[in-house]
Amino acid sequence: MDGHQTQQQRTGPPAPPRTPNTQQGGGDLTPILTVLLSFVAIFAMVLVPSASNLTSSLSIVHQVPEGHVGVYWRGGALLKTITDPGFHLKLPMITHFEAIQVTLQTDLVRDIPCGTKGGVMTNFEKIEVVNRLKKDYVYDTLLNYGVDYDNTWIYDKIHHEINQFCSGHSLQQVYIDMFDQIDEKMKDALQADCTKYAPGIEIISVRVTKPTIPDSIRRNFEQMEEERTKVLIAVEKQRVAEKEAETQKKIAISEAQKYAHVSLIQMEQKLAEKDSARKEEEIANAMYLAREKSLADADFYKTMREAEANKLKLTPQFLELKFIEAIANNSKIFFGNKVPNMVFDQRLLGNFFQDVAPKKDLEA
Repeated sequence: MDGHQTQQQRTGPPAPPRTPNTQQGGGDLTPILTVLLSFVAIFAMVLVPSASNLTSSLSIVHQVPEGHVGVYWRGGALLKTITDPGFHLKLPMITHFEAIQVTLQTDLVRDIPCGTKGGVMTNFEKIEVVNRLKKDYVYDTLLNYGVDYDNTWIYDKIHHEINQFCSGHSLQQVYIDMFDQIDEKMKDALQADCTKYAPGIEIISVRVTKPTIPDSIRRNFEQMEEERTKVLIAVEKQRVAEKEAETQKKIAISEAQKYAHVSLIQMEQKLAEKDSARKEEEIANAMYLAREKSLADADFYKTMREAEANKLKLTPQFLELKFIEAIANNSKIFFGNKVPNMVFDQRLLGNFFQDVAPKKDLEA
């Protein structure tokens, strides 16, 4: 009986399913997961502000591009480690990385208002500052002024220096007279402060665009420029006229000098011809004189020789011979009482010469 009862108890209806006891063992994990996800979301919002930074923070390998160096922060503290271009490793979520450019870069500063000494407001639409951060000064510069060091020493400094310059000069000086000097003045001013406080920043050049001024004043400047242009054109025309007159004068002087030189050459040529003719005439005269002298000497010599010959011939016998020949050759014969006398007289003349000749010989 007892066995039968025991069998009935075993074969009785099944017991209802047992529900889990939440008071013992495990429990619901939904609140824990919710808290964990909320913590992760808050952590992501606080420590990971952007997707790129998230990728950079979570990545182990990072790349430093050419022309840059890599700088690192750990727990907000700047590390002295500086890496060159290439691939490098870092601790994710702990070490923060930034690529800092160390080659030439151009910072563009826009819309810089300034008031001139006379109270006129002008605006520089664009100023370009070419600068470079020296590699050896990257750590010191970032330590003192952060990654955005150019905001302090370029953008804000340009505003300050432009306002300083404008407040000390008139609109005429800023817009026209000294505009070509603003570039150098800004460069020197920026470089002076950078050299003193941030020596790692090198200012290469500054390019300043023409400032904008009120339309009424601009029209006045344009009218002034037109008048100045007219004056310059008039002055230039006068200068051109003077140059032309001077050129004509130089041409006339050159022509006169040329003619004078030609005349001088011609005169020298004529003088040379005259001198040559004179010398020829002198030579001809000398030749004629020598020839005449030679002829005279020859005549003189001939005469002397003839005189000597005649002297030798002047003998009574020769004279008598010549007298007889003359009488013989005479075609006229005179008759009268004087004819014998004439003959006698000729004979007496011969005797006279005969007597004179020995006396001369004795005197010689």
